[in-house]
Order: sequence, then C-alpha cells, then structure tokens
Amino acid sequence: MNIGKRRVAVVGLVMSAVLGAAACGSDNEEVTPPGGGSTTSTISCATGSITASGSSAQKNAIDEWVKKYQQACAGASINYQSVGSAAGRQAFIDGQTAFAGSDSAISGDPAANAAKRCTGGQLVDLPVVAGPVAVIYNLAEVKDLQLSAPALAKIYTGVVTRWNDPVIAADNPGVSLPDKAIVSVHRSDGSGTTDNFTKYLGGVAKADWTHGSGSDWKAPGGQGSKGSDGVTQTVKSTAGAIGYVELSYAENAALSTAKIKNGVGEYVAVSTQAASKGLGTAKIAEGNDLKLTFDYTATTSGAYPIYLVTYEITCTKGLPAGQAALVKSFLAYTSSPDGQTAIADLGYAPLPSELAVRVNSVVATIS
Repeated sequence: MNIGKRRVAVVGLVMSAVLGAAACGSDNEEVTPPGGGSTTSTISCATGSITASGSSAQKNAIDEWVKKYQQACAGASINYQSVGSAAGRQAFIDGQTAFAGSDSAISGDPAANAAKRCTGGQLVDLPVVAGPVAVIYNLAEVKDLQLSAPALAKIYTGVVTRWNDPVIAADNPGVSLPDKAIVSVHRSDGSGTTDNFTKYLGGVAKADWTHGSGSDWKAPGGQGSKGSDGVTQTVKSTAGAIGYVELSYAENAALSTAKIKNGVGEYVAVSTQAASKGLGTAKIAEGNDLKLTFDYTATTSGAYPIYLVTYEITCTKGLPAGQAALVKSFLAYTSSPDGQTAIADLGYAPLPSELAVRVNSVVATIS
C-alpha cells in the first residue's frame, strides 16, 4: 500500500471519525485539551501511571504530548525516558515499560522476546512520530552547504577528511570551501536515527557505503556522542564538525543544516514539508504491525530524502492491569489531529493521513 498516492496531511474529519469509533464503549471522560488545541478531536482520558523509554528522536514530541495530556487528564502520569532506541526496546522486553519508542521497527530475536509479553494479543509497531534527519554542520565559512549521498558516505567512512576536498566541491560549485579538517560525529549509543541514516547511505550510495545499517555505528573513525543531544552539542562546540540529528534538535541549537541531493538531482533544504513528500512514498505493511518500507531513491520533486518514523512498540493485549487503558488513551491522542498539530512547530512532519488512520485503528484494539 503506497501512501504517496494520498494527500500528505492529517485529515481532521477522517481522524475524528476514527477517534469516535475508538472511544465507543469507554467509560473514560472525554475532554478537549486546554491551551488552544484543535476542536476536531478530544482526549478520551484514562488514569494511572505508566513508564516508557527509548528513542531520543521523539523526545521533544513526547514531552509536548505528555504535558498536554496531563494538563487535560487529572490522575494520569506518563514518564518517558530518552535512553536511545536499543535501550528502550530492551526495557520493554524486560517488562520495565508499557511501550518503547524506537526509530526502527523491532525484528528478529528482540521481537520474539518482546512478543512473549503480549499474552492473548499481538506485538505491534505503531509509527507515530515522523520527521526529517538533518545533517548539521559547524562551518562558519559556508552558509549554504550542499551534499550528495556519496559525499556523505565518503565523509563518514574517512575517505574525505577535509572540507575543500574535490568530492564536496563538486556538490558546491562556485563556493569557497575552507581547507579545514572534518570531524564526523555519530551516535555512540544504539540509535534508530543511526539505523535510518545508514539505511539511507546504503540505499543511495551503495558503492561508497559498505558498512550496512543498524542501530549501532559500524564504520571506523569519527567521534561518537550519546543521544541526539550529545551529537548536537558536540557539533555545536567543534569547528569543522558534521553530524546527523532530528530537525528539532538542529533548530533548537540554531545549527546550520546542509541541503541534500534527492533522487531527482535537486539539493533540498531540510523541512517538515519536504520530508512529508519523501515519507509519502513509504509502503505500509498489511495487518496490525505497521512497519514501513522506505524508498530513498524515489524521484519525487521537492522531497527531502533523509527521514525517519519513530514507532511506539507495545502489545494489543498482555500489558499489566491498569496500564493498557492509559497506553491506549495516550497513543490515540498522539496520532490524532490534535496530537499531530501539537508537535508541528517542533520540527516534526505530520503523519500522512492514511497512515494516521491505520495507526488509530490498531490503537483502538489495545485492551
């Protein structure tokens, strides 16, 4: 199923119908979130306390959602720890959390182990947070840097080590590039952002990137920093540095971001709108486990080619008593029009409408 055929936006009227169906049979009080939220949906409040952990890519989004949800719903407590996708998945497997945030869908042995928690139900990956991966850099001499996938791959494999290398110059005709050492910064912890970034490099620059993909950084050299916060701070404090983080981190730190060459040959500035065009080409898996498949080489004009979707990993059944209702209520809010609108100014892209509807239909089965 290709979501590129649909309008890339959250459609309030459609989602309202889904939310109404999801709320049927609930004894929880429905309230409109305070603080100027959309009137196209309401929060079906639940009470209790849950802990979740995982992706730092979604931290800013989760923080905003938790704030608004707890303002609207007295008696609800949601604690999210930004520990990285790999650690978040393991915490869920170990039964320490009600859901895990992960920038990659869970698979293999971890998925089999996590599924043991879902007695009578199903382990599901629910894409809720979407957005571009920004390539940040600290180079005062260059304001509008352009990079192709092969150039990025050569930087991150140590083949290109100085900013005035001909490989970079080819992407930046007429630009005076400084003779300065490149400090490539990557995640030192297990990271879904790394997984998505390396999938992009492997998908577009196969000849130059031979290190595969995954949550752990595999290429030699470079400097590792923990979390998106760590990568951001390292790049900001290091002249000549380059790194990859979610757009919200780049914007919050006021760092320069590179334009990235897409499948049409355009150098596109990072933005939520441009990322949505790329995300619109993703294919959604059939059934309730909503894993996405990306085509980084898609020839969509204006599309920014490096992006990710953060999944919330949980069980449709099998969560401890008292947690399922709050997980269901909170995740229904996050994928609603109100939820998606709440993070629009934080560097996140709206879920394509078909995907948002699919997510909410699965959330409605949590019990």
